[in-house]
Amino acid sequence: MPRENRKRGKKHKKQAEELEQQPYHPPPLPAAQEETGQTPSWILSSSKQTEEINPEAPYGYIDADVKAYFRTVDVQIREWQESRGYREEEEEGGDVDPNEERRLFFVAALKEMQGKEKQMATDPDCSVILERMFYSMDDFVRRVFVDSLAGSYETLVKHRFASHVCQTLFSVARDTVSRETKGIFPSVPDSPDKGELRTLTQLILDVSEELLPTFPSLIMDPFASHVMRSLLLLLSPTLSSSSSSEDDSSAVRSKKSAAWKAKQGPMKSVFSNSNEGKGKSIPLKSAPLEFTEMARRFVQVFRDQLGENEVRAMAASKVAGPGLQVLLEVEADQGMANEPGSLMDRVMVGLITDCQNDPSTMPEASDYLGTLLRDPSSSHILEIITFRCPPSAFDKLWAIYFKGALPRLAVHPVANFVLAKALERVSEGQLLEVCAELRNTWHKLISTSRTGVLRAAIDRAAILQALGEEIVEATYLAFNLESTEGRLLLVPCVLMLLPLQDYKTALASGPTHKKDEQQQQNYHRGRPQPPSQSPLTPKIQGSVLLQSFLRLPEPHNQPVLDSIHSIPIEDRIKIAHDSSASRVYDVLLDSPTVPLKAKRQFVMGFIGHYHLLVDDRIGSRVGDRCWAFADTYLKEKIAKSLISHDQTLAASFYGKFFARNLNLYLLQRRPEEWRNTQSEKKKASLPPPPQVKDVETKIKEETPKKRKRKPENEIDELFDAALGRKIKKAALVTIPVSEEKEGAVVKGEEVKKEEDKSLKAVLGAIRSAPKGEEKHRKKRKKV
Repeated sequence: MPRENRKRGKKHKKQAEELEQQPYHPPPLPAAQEETGQTPSWILSSSKQTEEINPEAPYGYIDADVKAYFRTVDVQIREWQESRGYREEEEEGGDVDPNEERRLFFVAALKEMQGKEKQMATDPDCSVILERMFYSMDDFVRRVFVDSLAGSYETLVKHRFASHVCQTLFSVARDTVSRETKGIFPSVPDSPDKGELRTLTQLILDVSEELLPTFPSLIMDPFASHVMRSLLLLLSPTLSSSSSSEDDSSAVRSKKSAAWKAKQGPMKSVFSNSNEGKGKSIPLKSAPLEFTEMARRFVQVFRDQLGENEVRAMAASKVAGPGLQVLLEVEADQGMANEPGSLMDRVMVGLITDCQNDPSTMPEASDYLGTLLRDPSSSHILEIITFRCPPSAFDKLWAIYFKGALPRLAVHPVANFVLAKALERVSEGQLLEVCAELRNTWHKLISTSRTGVLRAAIDRAAILQALGEEIVEATYLAFNLESTEGRLLLVPCVLMLLPLQDYKTALASGPTHKKDEQQQQNYHRGRPQPPSQSPLTPKIQGSVLLQSFLRLPEPHNQPVLDSIHSIPIEDRIKIAHDSSASRVYDVLLDSPTVPLKAKRQFVMGFIGHYHLLVDDRIGSRVGDRCWAFADTYLKEKIAKSLISHDQTLAASFYGKFFARNLNLYLLQRRPEEWRNTQSEKKKASLPPPPQVKDVETKIKEETPKKRKRKPENEIDELFDAALGRKIKKAALVTIPVSEEKEGAVVKGEEVKKEEDKSLKAVLGAIRSAPKGEEKHRKKRKKV
């Protein structure tokens, strides 16, 4: 092939350089365009280029110098947020107030930010810095920032970076709205050239008005969906999906987003008092009436603009599905779910409408709801429906989709979560159906480690205070505990999530490898390397099951107590040293259904081994709980058992903290004083008793007091108070009541008459005294 026709292969360097050095000549214009002087269509003028909006920076790019300055601001704020503590800084700095230095630094950053809020919100680096600064802003600065973005929220919530700024802004606004609801407002500086600044409550309402017309499209937008969920949670703070920290709520952030934010470090106020200048932080438990009405309008707009099929299609969307969950929560919270044509009615394929039209009818099962029941994304929506739907609709939902299919649903990897959520509101009869239908399926739940259904059944029985025997029998069937000796191994079998035969096999194979034991000890002592999972490692699901079991009524939680007391002390200490298994001991000491005798027996079971119990990071906490529960007599027994181990406790890193509560030196020298000290501490730790007044005291307070009659003579008053009235009442009250009632009354009347005669004689003698003596007494009284 000739060289000039060759296309592939290595290019010659000289030919490439010659091509680069040749000047570029644009193609000639057509003759018509040369005559008219018009530019071709593929050439855009600079004015047209500036008119087009860049979707990445709709408000322009921020200057490089300003961006570099805010990088230093971010480094400084991050250092303060990750600092050791304000008290140590004050000790190192002496009389210098760290808050004042930080406030000046923060004011300088806010002045530099003024006028650049929108550019910073859309910048990939500065947007994170803004989120970090929101937590240190006071109420006035937050109001100024929200007001500076007014009119641009529809664009910002759909931006990749600015959407997270808006989400964090709505999250931190809860504290400010709470204070404004309580009437706590910051001082606003007077300025004649500026108008009135709206409150944050009014600003949130204005932002909602701005986003309301396009709300259905925003809830389906990949960047705006999480912002609208955060706004709905702000308008309806009483939702079950909202938590104390909205950023950590699964309804607002996905797992990927939460993991990304966790890498940014702790985001909190840089001031020692997180509410400096703002007042005390008050959680937003009840929203203002305007917020409630606005949340209702969001639901109504969503209903009007979307049809039934569009709402049902949202359930399968990973973007719009979480938004539909929050909308269903808001609708149920507003009392709008039990209406024909509601969002919940549309997702339930008209089940609520059928209940209102004809409660006796039983519609056919829908394939759509059957799909939701087994879909990993859509099953969350069905969980909310089963928990928040009206009672009549839940009964039909249970009869159509759950009853008769419980064995298949309980072992399904997705549907078992929906079934566990439904068990939280079943009636006693429906729970009895569950126990009967799953009788041959409980052991499969343990083998597949899907214990949610069993745990939900135990919790529901504890709430209903019924069917305790059936629940205990279900637990025995789940772990194959048929014999009496096997039932004493209930706690280790449940903790390891192993049936009895598997537990015995793992126990017979010997303890774990020495390397695994060393990893286990290092992990419990606070070292970062986690232990390798072995069959005899306690599981979190097993610990949760035992905690639920201990909350059952008193006769039915006895199997767990008997199993704990039958475990050797070494194994009991191992359970106390495990981070998840030790929670069982906490519930045992806190549960009101566990008898006091069993709690006392549990605490006394560690006597003689407390020095081993508290020589651990987790075990020391269990020891403190036991010490706090014990009375003075039991504390003395525990302390005396540790006198011989005082050196061991002092040498232990964790045991020395427990030894401070014992005060063994005082017990050995002055035991009586030690007992008095412990009694006072116990009384101080107890909550004050409720102030319940006696019936008699209440009646006395309610009855109007009679006005005392002023005596005519002071001498009469003195004699009546000293002799007459008190003696008369005592004589009348202390008359013995016997069979001879008439004789007792006669004797009482005679005593009364004799006392009256003696008193009258004395008073008469005083009144008949000469007038000179009366004058003499008056003179002595004056002197």
